[in-house]
Amino acid sequence: MVTVMKQIEGQKLAQMFIEGAANLSTHVKIVDALNVFPVPDGDTGTNMNLSITSGVNEVKQNIHDEASKVAASFAKGLLMGARGNSGVILSQLFRGFSKEIEMKKKITTIDFAQALDKGVETAYKAVMKPVEGTILTVAKDTAKHALKAAKKQSDFVTFMEDVLKEARRSLKRTPELLPILKEVGVVDSGGQGLVYIYEGFLANLKGETLTGSIPEQPNMEELVKIEHHHVQSQMSTEDIEFGYCTEVMVRFEQDKLAKKSFEERLFREELSEWGDSLLVVSDDDLLKIHIHAEQPGEVITKAQQYGNLINVKIENMREQHTHLLEETKAFYGEKDENASKEKSEYGIVTVSMGDGIEKLFKGMGAGVVIQGGQTMNPSTEDIVKAIEEVHAKKVFILPNNGNVIMAAEQAAKVVDAEAVVIPSKTVPQGLAALLAFNPSQSMNENIDAMAETMAGVKTGQITFAVRDTTIDGIEIKKDDYMGIAEKKIISSGAVMVDVAKDLLKSMLDEDSEIITILQGEDASDEQTEELSAYLEEEFADLEVDSHKGNQPLYSYIFSVE
Repeated sequence: MVTVMKQIEGQKLAQMFIEGAANLSTHVKIVDALNVFPVPDGDTGTNMNLSITSGVNEVKQNIHDEASKVAASFAKGLLMGARGNSGVILSQLFRGFSKEIEMKKKITTIDFAQALDKGVETAYKAVMKPVEGTILTVAKDTAKHALKAAKKQSDFVTFMEDVLKEARRSLKRTPELLPILKEVGVVDSGGQGLVYIYEGFLANLKGETLTGSIPEQPNMEELVKIEHHHVQSQMSTEDIEFGYCTEVMVRFEQDKLAKKSFEERLFREELSEWGDSLLVVSDDDLLKIHIHAEQPGEVITKAQQYGNLINVKIENMREQHTHLLEETKAFYGEKDENASKEKSEYGIVTVSMGDGIEKLFKGMGAGVVIQGGQTMNPSTEDIVKAIEEVHAKKVFILPNNGNVIMAAEQAAKVVDAEAVVIPSKTVPQGLAALLAFNPSQSMNENIDAMAETMAGVKTGQITFAVRDTTIDGIEIKKDDYMGIAEKKIISSGAVMVDVAKDLLKSMLDEDSEIITILQGEDASDEQTEELSAYLEEEFADLEVDSHKGNQPLYSYIFSVE
């Protein structure tokens, strides 16, 4: 006998959220791989997974019989854990969902459909320039269809089956709406992530648990819990020799293994020179690393010798330790010294990759620099904590990455300070904006000055391709270097310096006065000297300034003013 389910209460909704998150988690690597730009920044699945996991953790701590209360917990957790554009959009979809059912103890299919529709409305409002053919389109098409389906179907299983079919159809249509998807031959990554979540919802309604095709891997999280010491409160921050908790996941690539074979024991011994609390686990497909290191970029580079990066997480343990001490003091009723200090008038929070770039930002007056960027977007909560740490009445936030802007904007809305986001999309834009900051001017005067200066900066980047493709008529081979100017691929080839010269030639004109070179962790001093000599010879009036940024993923970042 088939049981008809016409209403859902809180605990059932919680189970649906949990199963939706679990199914997405199983398919994170697939969603990451759908990112169409052939640079090593495929992080949509990672961002969505981290965001929804934060939502589910909040739900698990607040299980309730009322659907409205479960949805509110889910939305709150999603918001604070939101990372990247995909994570923020996901948080807004369920923020609207939660608002629509906030007075309901149980919900019907009509309530559910209306909540999906409200979520779409909320998400579209949160995005300044919505792009069709993305997760937004899949959510919108699905919600519209759900409104029609709910009028005919009161049983949740039948209703959700119909809704999921439309979500899949909409996902299949995304390449027709977004030319870059059609050119590369993939569907939208964020839309695919949303479909996985909806699949989890239906599975739970049917009493099933989805098992993905990806084999279960060694549980690094559990191993890390065992390896981590729990006596930090007995230590001094200065005693931390290796300051960055670094976790790296790599999918083995046969062409790389042919050049350098992998042997777990030898690799573990090699990494042991770079830090402590080391764990290395692997199987036929994946390599997972956990290490406390002072130079996490070196660990990433060594791991990349064997395959492609799937996930990277780097946490500043000195900052974590400082927070732990503060929490310990608060628990025992000790006075928080920072709380008694008078707030400064202005504070700057910025995001960067690489310790060299971090030093540049701090040297120019940034109060807190969050380690993050491509492949490791900080969450809304990370940015909120940074705003609180800077301890100022008025705070400027420089995201320095287009995929961090939305999370920064969400953080600015939930803090007590007067916080504003200067929407820098690159490190050069952030550095230029910070240079224009003047503490003697008003908030609005600084906003205008920083935005104007930032607009006059051109950004170029050298990175490597993670797949063969052809974009804008340029044929790109996997592992070749690419020269990118303002997100447009200008040059590609096997020799980094040649690619860089072609890129610089396209960026520079008679109005260019200053070029800043930020050397990445995989570039050499000799290569930088060759580029500097080329610029001085070809562009005699140009002022050339170079710094060791030590950023991962990007061999060089160029700023032209």
